[in-house]
Amino acid sequence: MDCTVRWGEGMTFVVETGSGHLVTMDGAPEGGGRNLAPRPMEVVLAGAGGCTAYDVVVILKKNGQDITGCEVSLQAERAATDPKVFTRIHYHFVVRGRNLKRNLVEQAVRLTHEKYCSATAILGKTAEITKDFEVIDE
Repeated sequence: MDCTVRWGEGMTFVVETGSGHLVTMDGAPEGGGRNLAPRPMEVVLAGAGGCTAYDVVVILKKNGQDITGCEVSLQAERAATDPKVFTRIHYHFVVRGRNLKRNLVEQAVRLTHEKYCSATAILGKTAEITKDFEVIDE
């Protein structure tokens, strides 16, 4: 896996990923940015959310569940001093589907955090990770 990060104007950076996609990041105005895009650490947090939601969907589909939606909200706290690593992250999953088995949703959420999501594994080195979920029948 690779990417190239190019500095643009102010504190804007454009990332080209190895798969050929672009991601833009920017800093806060007080840091010289123009607030045109997410901050780099927001992108890190979003990546962790995407990684874990992906896992949950794949696990539930493999278990024959009729999943129609999955979202995860992340609430994070960072250290007050540099490096301002994440110190706490809470994941709240909302999983929608038809006749979903709650125990299989719980298992999917557990497995993404304990086994599959490499982003969460990395962030768990500095942050206390907590999680919960709700199931909505459609």
